[in-house]
Amino acid sequence: MTQAERNNDLVWDITAFNQRQRAIDFVMGFENKLCVFSNSVEQLYTNYNIFFPREEARKLVILPNPYAHHDTFNGISEHAVTATGMEILPGILKGKPALFLRIPFKNGAVKFRTVPLQMGLRVIQQQCPPEKPFLPVLMKGDLRELDASTPCLHLHRIHLNRLESHSTLEKSDIEKIIKKRLADLG
Repeated sequence: MTQAERNNDLVWDITAFNQRQRAIDFVMGFENKLCVFSNSVEQLYTNYNIFFPREEARKLVILPNPYAHHDTFNGISEHAVTATGMEILPGILKGKPALFLRIPFKNGAVKFRTVPLQMGLRVIQQQCPPEKPFLPVLMKGDLRELDASTPCLHLHRIHLNRLESHSTLEKSDIEKIIKKRLADLG
């Protein structure tokens, strides 16, 4: 039995997507760049591959690297990961493909603001206290269609202060790897 068969959180259904190939192309750009959290086995995967097996028609399968056990963090409880309401979107900036961060606003006439991804991540990080950094992760269901043609990735966030059974060193390792991967995003 494969990891994906034991862990249904690693099999994402993309049947309902109107622009399936666009969603596939979009999500492939995030392989090993955003960590993936599995609630069912309480693991955070930092080293994985994304596959689209023929026998699993219209399914996306995330396969953790079986030779990199040190890149999987165990015992990550569900209450340590929360939805952010933020989404990464593809777009065009100065005539070139780019990534954007869609940030929700609770008050006012504007419901969302969309900014270039790295700028948005910097602003969010600056608003977070150092002991509570913004550490985005993905979960099953985070690949979505914003409208009939635009794929997006909803972001969840891991809260290090809620990892009560993890050492300071483990928490530091999680923070370092997520921040390193964020710096690599377009």
